[in-house]
Amino acid sequence: MQIRIRPLEQRDLPEADRIIRLAFGTFLGLPDPTTTFGDSDMAYTRFRAAPDSHLAADADGNLVGSNFVTCWGSFGFFGPLSVDPRFWEQRVAQRLLEATMALFEKSGCRHTGLFTFSHSPKHAALYQKFDYWSRFLTPVMSKQVAPSQVTLSTVQHRYTRFSELPASQKEDALAGCRQTTGAIYEGLDVSLEIRAVDSQRLGDTILLLDGSKISAFAACHVGPKTEAGSGNCYVKFGAVRPDSSARRNFEALLDSCEAYAAARDAGRLTAGVNMGRHESYRIMVGRGFRTDILGVAMHRANDPGFNRPGVYVLDDWR
Repeated sequence: MQIRIRPLEQRDLPEADRIIRLAFGTFLGLPDPTTTFGDSDMAYTRFRAAPDSHLAADADGNLVGSNFVTCWGSFGFFGPLSVDPRFWEQRVAQRLLEATMALFEKSGCRHTGLFTFSHSPKHAALYQKFDYWSRFLTPVMSKQVAPSQVTLSTVQHRYTRFSELPASQKEDALAGCRQTTGAIYEGLDVSLEIRAVDSQRLGDTILLLDGSKISAFAACHVGPKTEAGSGNCYVKFGAVRPDSSARRNFEALLDSCEAYAAARDAGRLTAGVNMGRHESYRIMVGRGFRTDILGVAMHRANDPGFNRPGVYVLDDWR
């Protein structure tokens, strides 16, 4: 068998999507693995966001696996990494990871990480070969949204939607978001996600303003064919400017995300938060968020990055 690693192409997406669902569903022991993740999507949306950043594994000319690589400025992560179960234990994942490390080096990321199953020694051992080490757990949490109880009038700080900004103001908003994330971790930049949500109409990015500055923002996916799935609003990434008002602004951002979910008729709000950001996690528990998925964040060289106390960020690196 000849294994070849190459860039993922648009023509690969239907088979890559099928393998993602099959591989994860098989690992989890689902009766019909192909139904894993329902009508949510990670393959098509991530490919469109950065077509040159993902990898395919061929075996004798047939697609047998893929890895999606995301760079947020100075920070990068990868996943979903998937291999057709017929080709497990044949070093396909290792070959994909070797190419992934080369992509990170080329992109200039100074810190990288991943989200994986917290109960799988096999996954941990694979990633440790590439100097990734388990740190804090990352719960993906959710709560019910009751439209009758969550309205704009109940939100302390009315939010601005990125999609409603004139084109001339969107670049200024992106710069403001970069300032917020850069203050959390030097070079962190999620413009990719904000642009993807806007251009692909996956949902919207909520902006909280303090005068002319952005005090907090959240890039949200809503509904089918996004990373959220039907009836769900998923915070792909959210961040609060680190200052004396950070805790209050984090509460206001969660209020705004609930209000936005209600406005879009999404019955559930979902977000990930690393437990290394202890204050953020405690606030979410106190507001009624409950854990749906429990994974672990693995960090290259055991560098904590921005998963540390005092950081108000929502993400999960899946």
